[in-house]
Amino acid sequence: MKTIALYGGSFDPPHIAHEAIVKALCELDFLDEIIVMPTYLNPFKKSFTTPAQVRLKWLQKIFAPYKKVTVSSFEVDQEKKVPTIESVYHLLQKYETLYLVIGADNLKTLHKWHRYDELKECVHFIVATRNDIKVPNDFIKLKIDEEISSSDLREHLDMSKLPKACAQDIARYYKEHNANKN
Repeated sequence: MKTIALYGGSFDPPHIAHEAIVKALCELDFLDEIIVMPTYLNPFKKSFTTPAQVRLKWLQKIFAPYKKVTVSSFEVDQEKKVPTIESVYHLLQKYETLYLVIGADNLKTLHKWHRYDELKECVHFIVATRNDIKVPNDFIKLKIDEEISSSDLREHLDMSKLPKACAQDIARYYKEHNANKN
């Protein structure tokens, strides 16, 4: 049995802060594996800009060189909103200890997550810093220096903020689909 970190999200689009989080997780010696799991549709959103299968392929390309990283299609395969607790239980069938990676911007609404009381009993939280948001001492703090949001990137596409492995693919997709006009 392994100790893993689950890093889920919309990744719409994936950007260099996402990659920085994974790189920092790879440096944590208590983690055997990092599971990157894109959502089909974020439970707090009504739609996505880029289809789940496209985002999944981008993530597979970005993280292919990382030995400790697996990109999971579990939520995408469900073709519906999947609460985090369901993904956690899916992974706990195979893994012993699970760390859940969230951005500090999620702390304010974490208590609203589906079956949060149950979730916090199943996982240890790792919180990636963001926008000088204070991370409580009962969470593991992951210092990240990239201040980027996917929604800002959809509005103002900046190639320097996209992972090099598929920056051209992402930019082309958003240009062709007029995603930055939404």
